Amino acid sequence: MVLAMNSESSGPERHIDPGRWLAQFAGRILVVCPRCGGRALVVPRPDLETPRFFSELMVMPRRLVCAACGATDEWEAEVQGAALVGAALGGTEDPFFRQPLWLQTRCGGDILWAYNEKHIDELAAYVSAVLRQHIHSPTMAMFSRLPVWMKRADKRSKVLAGLGTLRALAERSAPDERSDAAHRRDDRPRLRGSMFFRGGPY
Repeated sequence: MVLAMNSESSGPERHIDPGRWLAQFAGRILVVCPRCGGRALVVPRPDLETPRFFSELMVMPRRLVCAACGATDEWEAEVQGAALVGAALGGTEDPFFRQPLWLQTRCGGDILWAYNEKHIDELAAYVSAVLRQHIHSPTMAMFSRLPVWMKRADKRSKVLAGLGTLRALAERSAPDERSDAAHRRDDRPRLRGSMFFRGGPY
């Protein structure tokens, strides 16, 4: 199953979820650099065409780059016969290089995390909404899979404050500006991702 690239706006007190996947926010992921501990970036390899579907982002070859120390790394999906094994999204580590996400902070007794600034904005729009509506099946939708504590009204102010902390972290890049929550936990949701049958350039 693939999900075409589209978007839908919503007001501040009403959030309409068209069924966005977490994969829609995985095109650009801020991570902790494995060499210097500062902020690095994980993106699709720059010589590739823009994907037609967000689901392709789970198998596109990736590059990790740190502008501060020059560290680089490459990732390619595992090949199994005629299929590619897609990355397993979710958790406080990036799904490709297993580096801690740069954007994570403590929120009560839990960890709040995001892949990038757009991801933060979408989470904030959802959390701040009084009325939340789904217009597509929630099977693969990101918001339906959020932990219960993020959806509770009595946690709204704490979660929004935490998202504000993540926005501030997105503007920082030095190792000593890293969140004390940004470390390895091995909490990805599953060891292997979905299978994608090859038919494209990867």
